[in-house]
Amino acid sequence: MRVRTSGGIRPTDFYGQFFVTNTTDVELASIDCNKSVAIEIKHDDKLPPEGNIYLQIALLFTSISGQRRLRILNLALRATNTIADVFKSCDLDAMMLFFAKQACFKLLELTPKQVKDNLINRSAQILACYREYCTSPTSAGQLILPECLKLLPLYVSCLLKNDVISGGSDMTIDDRSYVMQFVLTMDLNMFVSYFYPRFIPIHNVDVDDNELPMSIRCTHEKMLEVGAYILENGVHLFVWLGQSLPQTFIQPIFGVQCTQQVNAERFAIIGDTPLAQRVHNIIDTIMRERTRNMRFHFRIGW
Repeated sequence: MRVRTSGGIRPTDFYGQFFVTNTTDVELASIDCNKSVAIEIKHDDKLPPEGNIYLQIALLFTSISGQRRLRILNLALRATNTIADVFKSCDLDAMMLFFAKQACFKLLELTPKQVKDNLINRSAQILACYREYCTSPTSAGQLILPECLKLLPLYVSCLLKNDVISGGSDMTIDDRSYVMQFVLTMDLNMFVSYFYPRFIPIHNVDVDDNELPMSIRCTHEKMLEVGAYILENGVHLFVWLGQSLPQTFIQPIFGVQCTQQVNAERFAIIGDTPLAQRVHNIIDTIMRERTRNMRFHFRIGW
């Protein structure tokens, strides 16, 4: 893979799973549609005012059928003299995926605490820059976030708490290595779910609906003792049952009268009812959305 740019910008760093033989070529053993490489582009010269800058990524590869192919991606971006336009055009998901991949590389050189402090300071600097140059004077204690970066504090918090940076002593070296390799190769869609898991209530599903239920905010405050939920991040899938779930939900699915009678050691839908089939279809749909088999976990109550 080779990255070419127009004058005024240049690629300086690459983050992902690859081998660099020189300053221009990136060697990849294999790649598919579920992988990504992050590239840092530096601006080190004058750019044409209100003009375009160009990037081209060329990938020379051999397909699984043995054909030599060349895939070329071209991108044109408008240069601007207004910093407010930069904030309006931010892609938060892509920015955070870049931070995550970069953090994995930094962990090879720095301690986890230093990596965390760097992420916090970098995020604070971004928001401070927006406050200073893009907003009218306000009180010092007021938090002001650009529209495209409203979720920046949330995403940074998710990244800081993730096992890739905060994995404790209970994590083995193999587990830590796996998580780092996983983050370095993941694409944008996987990143969003992995760092901010999807949280789906299933205790109030419509048995006649074939779509996945709407996900809700992934927070402890949303969990009810009378509820049942699925939590998944592309690697793990949890099914959680509240202690006070009504019999109308437990009986059709598990064939018992209350949550306390459900076998907590093994998740098994034994009912042959529309509700049982609906819950089974929800789990199956989530599993088929992912490119890997997720590890299944079953929990009852707190």
